Amino acid sequence: MKSTDGAALATGLLSNAYFTPAQLAAELRTSVRTLDRWELHRIGPPRTRIGRKSFYRRDSVIVWLREQEKPVHPQNRRRGGR
Repeated sequence: MKSTDGAALATGLLSNAYFTPAQLAAELRTSVRTLDRWELHRIGPPRTRIGRKSFYRRDSVIVWLREQEKPVHPQNRRRGGR
């Protein structure tokens, strides 16, 4: 009988419920360094830390992305060239 300890991690970090920083950076088309900077400024998606390793829960990243949505307002421009 196989042990399940760590088996989920070996098969895709709990069936891909979590991203590594490199995976999330690739998904967001940014760098791991940017994710670290966002963490420093507390503006990025929530992280889960296990020892020295960081992981991002897929559902939390989706919620964070939705929270980043802002309505687009046209620029207020004066008429008359001023």
